[in-house]
Amino acid sequence: MAFLLPAGIALLAGLDAALLLLGVPAPLTLDRLPEVHGALLVLGFVGTVIALERAVALAAPAGFLAPAAFGLGALALLSPAPMAVGQGLFVLGALAQVGVYRALWRRQESEALALQVLGAVLALGSALLWWAGVPVATVLPWFAGFLVLTIAGERLELARVGSLTAGTERGVLALGTTVLAAVAAATLWSEVGHPLLGLALLALVTRLLVIDVARRLVRSTGLPRYMAWCLLAGYAWLLVAGGIWLLVGFVPDGPGYDAVVHAVFLGFTLSMIMAHAPVILPAVLGTPLPYSPAFGVPVVLLHVSLLLRVAGGDLWGATWALQVGGALNVVAVLTFVVLAARAGIVGARRAAGRRRARAGAVTPLPTPDPEGAR
Repeated sequence: MAFLLPAGIALLAGLDAALLLLGVPAPLTLDRLPEVHGALLVLGFVGTVIALERAVALAAPAGFLAPAAFGLGALALLSPAPMAVGQGLFVLGALAQVGVYRALWRRQESEALALQVLGAVLALGSALLWWAGVPVATVLPWFAGFLVLTIAGERLELARVGSLTAGTERGVLALGTTVLAAVAAATLWSEVGHPLLGLALLALVTRLLVIDVARRLVRSTGLPRYMAWCLLAGYAWLLVAGGIWLLVGFVPDGPGYDAVVHAVFLGFTLSMIMAHAPVILPAVLGTPLPYSPAFGVPVVLLHVSLLLRVAGGDLWGATWALQVGGALNVVAVLTFVVLAARAGIVGARRAAGRRRARAGAVTPLPTPDPEGAR
């Protein structure tokens, strides 16, 4: 919880900044918030959560430097300290995260882990570029690549349960490497690199859709079905972002840029977080997170409001659709956070009750046998 608290603050601050950018009332009006909006959500929130999950998997004290640095970087960006302090802490966190993956690689090599390593390299690159003063529009492919490759690695790792062939895993890794190369190309030669990045994303997502167990789990029930629908919806939004980059190319601002940002970081990333939260959070916190059908409410609200925001606001140009859809995006995320917190409290209480019951259980002593005693 100590490591997750800064991530939660970064999430709330990022959502507040989103409201400010939409031109609707927001709880806080810090001048710096709109400027750090993207980095807060990508590195401050998602970066901390991913780094914490990997640190728990590594089970070594040094591994927790990465989530600590990411979290402190987010807090520094929200403080009166110079912005370079928070940016430098993000660089430190990304560098430490690469070290965590190096240790995990020594433990067990795999194509799935290699994809996550590539994602960590892009996270480090994004932090360095932003620290150096590169515009966020130029850093955007690095942010997106970090999230896409990290999540793709996790999905490939889970897909191995279905007995994937070695050739299939190598093929997915090759597509991930292409995404990495396209991100670099988008920075150096934007007119060529962005369409290439869009094509690489489309190819990677198409391949993941084929091998991901989500396609089969949509016909199941309960938590597996919930996760499957979240995953498939996230893949759909990533296809939208890839299609825009392929057809439009470099979009430094305007409706196309906003549509890509919202498709990647809301439609894809948040949907993936909502899918994995009932599994990842218990593993990280050691507390059960009982699934409830209510989890589906914020998921549906997120995607419906995002469709309104992207189609009606970004592409059609209706200001009311942009503001209403954006505000409902924030409501959807906050609703999910409340439901997850409530489920965590319920799960912790149930676990504590079971522990008390086990501790209070008294094993009856055997009845003495008078004949045997004599």
